[in-house]
Amino acid sequence: MTARYPVALMLLAAVLSAMPSPCAAQSRLKDVVSLQGAQSTPLIGYGLVIGLNKTGDRRQTLFSAQSLANMLQRMGVVVPGGEIKVENVAAVLVTAELLPYTKPGARLDVTVSSVGDARSLQGGTLVATPLRGPDGTIYALATGPLSLGGFGGGKAGNSVQVNHLTAGRVPGGGLVQTASKVQMSPSREIVLSLHEPDFVSASHVAQAVNRELDADVASAADAASVVVAVPESYRQALPDLMARLEPIPVDVDVVARVVMNERTGTVVVGSQVRLAAAAVAHGNLSVRISTQYDVSQPAPFSQQGQTVVVPQERVDVDQGEAKLVALEEGVTLLDVVRALNALGATPRDIIAIMQALKTAGALKAELVIM
Repeated sequence: MTARYPVALMLLAAVLSAMPSPCAAQSRLKDVVSLQGAQSTPLIGYGLVIGLNKTGDRRQTLFSAQSLANMLQRMGVVVPGGEIKVENVAAVLVTAELLPYTKPGARLDVTVSSVGDARSLQGGTLVATPLRGPDGTIYALATGPLSLGGFGGGKAGNSVQVNHLTAGRVPGGGLVQTASKVQMSPSREIVLSLHEPDFVSASHVAQAVNRELDADVASAADAASVVVAVPESYRQALPDLMARLEPIPVDVDVVARVVMNERTGTVVVGSQVRLAAAAVAHGNLSVRISTQYDVSQPAPFSQQGQTVVVPQERVDVDQGEAKLVALEEGVTLLDVVRALNALGATPRDIIAIMQALKTAGALKAELVIM
């Protein structure tokens, strides 16, 4: 059997060979930490999408018809909800994220998702929908035409669909009405929260801040936070301090991790992954069952017997060729990729190999299965 060499793994090996050492990688401070207390606010609202081409909610979804009746009643048109028979309207949930320090008049991108049995939101327009925060306050109003990133057409068995049609976005469709409650007040101390808690990364952040300010003002409180004593000159100007700190380059330590998605066959191997000494062999076992129908009939002009259909079943078992590859202790990611290519492993084969290596104790990394 000829070995298969997945294009994705070969491309990954080529890219990794041209990459610098992982230890030299740096990130900006603003990309790895955020100011504690300056969190985003999730927003949600219930609304209607109109203008659909008979692809909206059908009569099984009662709340969309009732919502339309309530909206028409506020406009002076009284129609009982049970009497409405339309297919151009769909009930949706609208979600958005209000960033800290956002002021009234700013625009937000909103996501619109169907909650009924609408077949498609293609060509629809979101009716003005209030978006509320966890405290019930209306922070924004969302409206505008939907962008789905796909399309569909046809009916019944003669139809075509590209991408997902019951969820879309309205870029800039949310208009902020109420300012975010996050305020930056004068303070003697601020806390920087790491996006991914790690003791080594927290120590590096504190060291980078001390170098920038040329003073011993920052220290790691734990794996997720760094406490910074605000210098006297910045206590009334915290935005200026954050503007100075955010571009600082920081060495961030990365956890050795392998992420796998068996549904899609996606495998991502982190740059810090190492292996203990191991030998790997992997083969594919295929079982094929096929049935061929033959016709058995009596001889010509015979008065005995009858024509019958006789099924002929066939079972084939094929075990693919398995190559044994030895992996030395402490090999790098590039060596792992080359070894898997030598096995002719597909992404789904790699998932099985990684799980077996972890069980054997040879994979020195966290295994994450999505």
